[in-house]
Amino acid sequence: MSKNKVNNAAPVVLQVLPELGQGGVELGTVQIAEALAQNGIKNYVASAGGRLEYNLKQLGVPHITLPLKSKNPLTILKNADKLAEIIKKEGINIVHARSRAPAWSAYLAAKKAGVHFMTTFHGTYGLGPWGIKKPYNRVMALGEKVIVISSHIKKHVMENYHTPEDRLVFIHRCVDMEKFDPAAVTAERLKTLLEIYRLPTDRQLILLIGRLTHWKGQWLLIDALAKLKERGDFHCVFTGDDQGRTKYTAELTEKIRACGMEGDFTFIRHTDDVPALMKACDIVVSASVEPEAFGRIAAEGEAMGKIVLASNIGGSLDNLKDGVTGRHFKSGDANDLSAKIAWALDLPAEERQKIAAAAREFVKENFTKQIMCDKTIAVYRSLIGK
Repeated sequence: MSKNKVNNAAPVVLQVLPELGQGGVELGTVQIAEALAQNGIKNYVASAGGRLEYNLKQLGVPHITLPLKSKNPLTILKNADKLAEIIKKEGINIVHARSRAPAWSAYLAAKKAGVHFMTTFHGTYGLGPWGIKKPYNRVMALGEKVIVISSHIKKHVMENYHTPEDRLVFIHRCVDMEKFDPAAVTAERLKTLLEIYRLPTDRQLILLIGRLTHWKGQWLLIDALAKLKERGDFHCVFTGDDQGRTKYTAELTEKIRACGMEGDFTFIRHTDDVPALMKACDIVVSASVEPEAFGRIAAEGEAMGKIVLASNIGGSLDNLKDGVTGRHFKSGDANDLSAKIAWALDLPAEERQKIAAAAREFVKENFTKQIMCDKTIAVYRSLIGK
């Protein structure tokens, strides 16, 4: 804060991100916009646009379309000038950035307009060889307040950017408990989904949701299941787009063929009904071999009362209680993952129900949309009250 005096005013918030496609950052932005609107707090979103613009329009939250996805330095500077004009015109007093390129525009605009600047550190962001990307990444640690979404991210920010701990605010990402509610998925939705994707109903279904990329660990799950193929009592579902990584997709297909398990896997590029897919399945696996910033899929699986198996790294250490709401396995270790899958497949119904109840309650107490939104709005109010 410097030039413009906004103390004792109500928050007027501008969230800035690259685009409004369908991802965790985008969804979180819309959820905060909705909560602000419901609390009578004027707010705006700036991005290059996308499918979630419609959601903002339904909420009555203005969207500002700028080429904020661009990493071109000249475009970043032009965006900064345009944002500064909008900030002054609309009386915005808090700028909340959620990604690096738009954060630079947002940071420069906030300084020019003399308003508060804050960030959410959504990921670890590659440092590059010899830390060459650190200066570019650093903008995410320049907020008066920096929201960190897991213990893993908090440690990463403190170690790499030396951000004082009193500027960090711990707010986990969330699960929409109304959407991810097993009771809300009707028998008709379940039947439709099983028929569309031709999923077997006489075997336990194991689900891994995530774009088809090496670090998400689909290959690891194949290796783990190959050790159990003689059981014949499971079927694995991979859900996610390869986003042009056709070589990796071909490698997975070949690995499955080499293991003699062609009939034991289904690839689903995209589904609009993740809760129904989760309800149809018995085990949800997060097999990432690099740390997840939060690991939303694991938390959503717990909310749906599924047996969740997750790598013992990253955000999963926050959102899964080993032996209570699911099980951790050693990251990258196919043998350990295989053992945990066998444990899950053999769970008695009573034990499965006990874990499911504990998992849903754990999510309800720690990772709801209400908790995330309330804590974020509290940050906005604290900035204005400074």
